[in-house]
Amino acid sequence: MKTALDLVAAAKARIQEVPVDAAEAAITQADVLIDVREPDEYRQGHVPGAVNMPRGLLEFQMSGQPAMAPRDLAIVLYCKTSGRAALAACALHDMGYLNVRSIAGGFDAWAAAGKPVAAPSTPTFG
Repeated sequence: MKTALDLVAAAKARIQEVPVDAAEAAITQADVLIDVREPDEYRQGHVPGAVNMPRGLLEFQMSGQPAMAPRDLAIVLYCKTSGRAALAACALHDMGYLNVRSIAGGFDAWAAAGKPVAAPSTPTFG
């Protein structure tokens, strides 16, 4: 029986991961940047410009949006540490998307490298 880690390792063998130091260039060239984490994770902070499509809903949301129909879209994905994004990249490849990449190390690596993070503003009272 395969474990989640086995599935992630197999997925990573099938996909293209972008090192965090090359991620900004990949994002600039992408048509869409997708954060596959859960909405509460996204709200705590995300890569600027990312849209949130949780891993569990990704295939349905991609299929339900006409703007996402072209199979040659340049797509960059990320999650917390890159496991969910690897699985998501495989799913998108299986759906016929041709240009899907994942950020190696995910959001944690992005933030640790000092890259910009969009976070909700806290209201000030006074």
